[in-house]
Amino acid sequence: MSKERVSFDELLEEYRQIWNNRILETEGKGSELTLVEEIKRELQDENSHPRIRKNKYEKYYSAIKRVINSTISLEAKLLLIKIHNEVMEELS
Repeated sequence: MSKERVSFDELLEEYRQIWNNRILETEGKGSELTLVEEIKRELQDENSHPRIRKNKYEKYYSAIKRVINSTISLEAKLLLIKIHNEVMEELS
């Protein structure tokens, strides 16, 4: 399962299903960059008010749990977890 075979447009659509209230516009950046940036924002808890933000480890746990419990395809779950792992390594 390599990234080269991944349709990031499809993967971004699957990710949107997990987060019903987020639009996640690509704005000319492309699906891959949009997805990675959104996962980074999620792990850094940038979508929350600063006083209630959680640390990246708590956010990682919550994000992975949300992905696993979602109804998206198994392949999409694995790819999203892989991307979360890569972003988490980058943030550490």
